[in-house]
Amino acid sequence: MAQPSSSSRVAAGHSLFDRMGKKQKKTDRAPAPAQTILVGAHGRYQVKSGWLAGGFVARAFPKPPARARGMIAEATGATEEAAIAALHDVIDAREAQRTKGRRADPQTGLGIPSVEEYVEAVGQVTLSRPQTAMLTALCLAGEDGLTDARIARAAGYKSEASANRSLAAAGLLIAEYLSVDTRARDDADTPDGAALLGFRTAGELEGETGRRILHPEVCHALRMAL
Repeated sequence: MAQPSSSSRVAAGHSLFDRMGKKQKKTDRAPAPAQTILVGAHGRYQVKSGWLAGGFVARAFPKPPARARGMIAEATGATEEAAIAALHDVIDAREAQRTKGRRADPQTGLGIPSVEEYVEAVGQVTLSRPQTAMLTALCLAGEDGLTDARIARAAGYKSEASANRSLAAAGLLIAEYLSVDTRARDDADTPDGAALLGFRTAGELEGETGRRILHPEVCHALRMAL
């Protein structure tokens, strides 16, 4: 068998070192810098913006901590600032359209939010276990409604007054999140916040407190969110 010449061995050695040098260059190359995501807020939403897929994008999400997930709105722009400004316009237009589309409750005069709004609010606000229990019981009762005594028992309250205050507080949380002015109501006997959740029927006897019934929008939203 012919032995390789010294010149061929030298050439092979150079080739080996050349390949090693090329591999070393790849290893030493610095990683690409990570994309910077700016985080801000607009109203009740968290805004995230940055460079994505060849353009500046701004997106709105529920503010943490929230059980709700998913993107609320999106906008693009020639610059990051333009994308953020465009997103603000989208959110403002969305809120104005929602407010305009709310039905007026004949008993209280309040603008009742849509099912979509209630679903979003329930996913964002923090309701206590008793509040959730009362809303669930009212939802299951449907159009028949519940007396104050049964609502209190559903949440483990010994006092009907305590249950009413807690239910009204739940309504205020939702009203604040959805920017509903509960002072617009006409029924002065209904605690603030409770009117946004439902209404009372007339008592069967004179002087008797009627049953409480959830607005259909609230009931549908609870079935979807809880």
